[in-house]
Amino acid sequence: MMTEHSRNDIRIYEAAQDEKITDTLIRLSKDWEAENSCYGYRANDRTDIEGNRIFIAEENGIVIGYLFGKVCEAENMRSIMPEKTPFFEVEELYVVPSHRSRGIGKELFGFAETRVKDTAEYIVLSTAVKNWKAIFHFYLDELGMNFWSARLYKKL
Repeated sequence: MMTEHSRNDIRIYEAAQDEKITDTLIRLSKDWEAENSCYGYRANDRTDIEGNRIFIAEENGIVIGYLFGKVCEAENMRSIMPEKTPFFEVEELYVVPSHRSRGIGKELFGFAETRVKDTAEYIVLSTAVKNWKAIFHFYLDELGMNFWSARLYKKL
């Protein structure tokens, strides 16, 4: 474990990737898949988690949220950053339903942002959540991200 942030009973920290953390993330991702809140989301396996930086939110020793991702170099993203620019790609940000709308996702994101600043110039993510209005409010209004692109569909 590295530095951490605490608020009341919530503890946020960067975790080393070990069996216990990996098993916990897999279990939570199965819960997320069962929610059916994102288009095409499937539960993680070990290979999805390996090589990522992992940030954890705990309450009274129980994991209630996580964020993981990795630093990449920009390719074909010239509309927002020069080629080869290092950026942190958020693969997943999840908070258990009983703890949503309490600022935990925002704190996880902010903590991760602070921790990756030394290796990345941007933070980037994609989302396929079905409740796009809520997620856009969260990422654009609450976290101060900028809109880059969208892929829309209509069944005929």
